[in-house]
Amino acid sequence: MESTRRPRRRSATRSVTLADVAVAAGVSPQTVSRALRDPEAVAEETYERVEKAVAATGYVPNLAASNLASNRSRAVAAIIPLINASIFAETVHAFSGVLSPHGYQIFVGSTDYHPDQEEALVRSFLGRRPDGLLVVGTEHSQGTRTLLAAAGVPVVETWGWTAEPVDMLVGFSNAAATGELVRHLVGRGRRRPVFAGALQPGDFRAAERRDGFTAAVRELLGTEPRIVAAHDRPVSMDTGVELLDRVLAQHPDADAVVFASDVFAAGALLACTRRGIPVPDRLAITGFGDYDIASHLVPSLTTVAVPTKEIGALAGTLLLDRMQRRSVTDKVRDVGFRIVPRESS
Repeated sequence: MESTRRPRRRSATRSVTLADVAVAAGVSPQTVSRALRDPEAVAEETYERVEKAVAATGYVPNLAASNLASNRSRAVAAIIPLINASIFAETVHAFSGVLSPHGYQIFVGSTDYHPDQEEALVRSFLGRRPDGLLVVGTEHSQGTRTLLAAAGVPVVETWGWTAEPVDMLVGFSNAAATGELVRHLVGRGRRRPVFAGALQPGDFRAAERRDGFTAAVRELLGTEPRIVAAHDRPVSMDTGVELLDRVLAQHPDADAVVFASDVFAAGALLACTRRGIPVPDRLAITGFGDYDIASHLVPSLTTVAVPTKEIGALAGTLLLDRMQRRSVTDKVRDVGFRIVPRESS
C-alpha cells in the first residue's frame, strides 16, 4: 500500500485545500472530492487513504461552496415530538444508520407537540436547503403543509396514517392499534375500561388512540366511552400517577385503564404496587409503545409494540432512493403494530 505523503508546507493563514488532501493521500483532487461526497463511490482502500489524509491535514470541506455548485447540501432534517423519548430516538438512530454511510448528516429538531413549533422548524430547516425531510406525524398546520408541499425535496411522514400524505409515508394506524388493545381487554372479561392520556393539543397520535378506543368501546361493549385527560401535563410517569388518581376518582368502578403511552402506564402501575391495588385482579393496565421498561415492570406491562427501528430504516431508504434520483414505486408503507399481552392485563 502506498504510504501517505506529507502535505505541502503552507502559510499560517492559508487554509488546507482539497489539493493538499489529494497530495497527502496520493490520489487526484477529483478522487478526494468523490470520496467525500459519496464514500461508496470509491474503493474502500482509497476511501481509507483519503480519510487518513483529511485527519492528518485538518481539512474541512467548504460545504457552502459545495452546496452552491451541486445544489445538494448532504443534510437531512428530522422533526420529532420529543428528543428524550426513546421510541423516537430509536427511529432517528435507524434513520441515520441508513443515510450516514452515504455522507448525509442529520439535523434533528423537537416540536414538543406544538404545531406552531413544527411550522417554525420546517421553515428554519428548509432555509438551510436540506436534501430531504423526515417528519413524525401526519397532522400539520396549513402553513406546515404548504411549506412541505412547496419544498421541492422528498418528504417522508412517519408514526401515523393518512389517506393524503404530503409525499411519502411510513407508518401505522394508532386508532386501529388501540382498538385491538380494547378487543384484547374485552376478551379477558373487562367491561368498564377507561382511556387516560395527556391529550395535548398538538399530540395528534394520542388523539387518534383516544378515537380508536372510543370506536372499539362502542362496537364491542355498546357503551359510551370514558375518557380521562390531563391536557396541561407533560409526558411523564408523574402524570401517569395523576391520571390514575383521576380515573379512580371519576370512575371508581373502572376495571381497566388504557393509557396513551407506556410512560403513563408505568407510573400508574408502580403507584398501584405502592398502594396495594392488585393488578390485574382489581385493575388491568395497558400502555402504548413497548418501551424497554414495559417488560421489566412487576407485573409486566401489556402494551402495543411498534417497529420503531423499521420505521426509521425504511424512511431512510425511501428518502435515499429519492435523493439519489431512483424511482420509488411504493411511496406508502404500513409497518403495522403488535399487541403484547403481559401480566398487567
